[in-house]
Amino acid sequence: MIMNKYDIEKSVITHAYTPGLQIKESVIVRKVRRLPIKGEVIVNIGDIVDYNDIIAKSKIPGDPYTVKASYMLKCEPDEVPRYMIKKVGDAVKKDEIIAKFTGFFGLIKNIVTSPVDGYIESLSTASGQIIIRETPKDIAVDAYIPGKVIRILHNEGAIIETNAAFIQGIFGVGGENHGEIVVAVDSPKDILTEEHIIRNYKGKIVVGGALVTGEALKKAIEIGVKGIVTGGIRNSDLRSLLGYDIGVAITGYEDIGLTLIITEGFGKMDMSYRTFNLLKKFEGELAHVNGETHIRAGVIRPEIIIPHSRITANYNEQEKLEAGMKPGTTVRVIRSPYFGKLAKVVSLPPELRKSKTESYVRVVEIELDNNQRVIVPRANVEIIEE
Repeated sequence: MIMNKYDIEKSVITHAYTPGLQIKESVIVRKVRRLPIKGEVIVNIGDIVDYNDIIAKSKIPGDPYTVKASYMLKCEPDEVPRYMIKKVGDAVKKDEIIAKFTGFFGLIKNIVTSPVDGYIESLSTASGQIIIRETPKDIAVDAYIPGKVIRILHNEGAIIETNAAFIQGIFGVGGENHGEIVVAVDSPKDILTEEHIIRNYKGKIVVGGALVTGEALKKAIEIGVKGIVTGGIRNSDLRSLLGYDIGVAITGYEDIGLTLIITEGFGKMDMSYRTFNLLKKFEGELAHVNGETHIRAGVIRPEIIIPHSRITANYNEQEKLEAGMKPGTTVRVIRSPYFGKLAKVVSLPPELRKSKTESYVRVVEIELDNNQRVIVPRANVEIIEE
């Protein structure tokens, strides 16, 4: 059947796809674990692995170092081989002598030493230079979550599957971490302060409420807390934590001593009751967190994964929302002026609307929690997938 323009626009009223933030008590989580370069996979399909088990390993070639041997030996380039103590392929240690010239009855001694631990990769008689390759570095990738190996990625890694509670945040910093969940506040409206962070929280994933203070973050790092999950954070405190302003929203590589996951937005923002209560329900369980965030193309959200067997997820419910956004769908606004607010979809107007940037975009009418109805671009909201 051929659809005309009116039919196509009318169909948009029924549903529209938009990315979703998941808050699930039980879902099948699958994680792709892949080496950055080709290597050896050391697990098999069907293996049961723990989160810290190595599933693949490889070696990264070391950096090359050029040594001007003929200059150091005070000889012609094609004469260098006769003075070599080590040969191409030999392992060498830093400061070890690899070539030596002795002349004038032993009164002249010119030597060449290795600048690094590694091996002699090549020797050029045209330039008189020796290339020393630094010792290869071992790299490995672990499972990140406990579960079952369901697929092998040839020479790269594997896909791990587990049943878990799964919560996505709106923003995070810091990479992968693991720790037992502890809820440090009484309600999702509470502020996580320095007084809430105690010595017993070392190695834990600490859950706050509406805000975490800069002092609390500093103390958490000093104690050795593995992660902080909270509704909001002040931009000034985030800047103080990182030492710089967040520019392009690609995070997860910060070396700050813990993983920080923000579930609602910037400023003091109450954590949603569903998120707070779900984390409270799994207090004492081991959680696996990652603050990596990509806001633009290839969206990645920070995550909290809590493997469990209390409720087994239905495989038929694992696919993302195909119908997408429709009237009644719960969404979170991800751009100003309503950033972080939860809302319900009221309608999906089919016509394009002119935005502040003078471009024409699809819009959605939403109702905020104070019953205010506003119209925003569809790209400014994300589905809360419950």
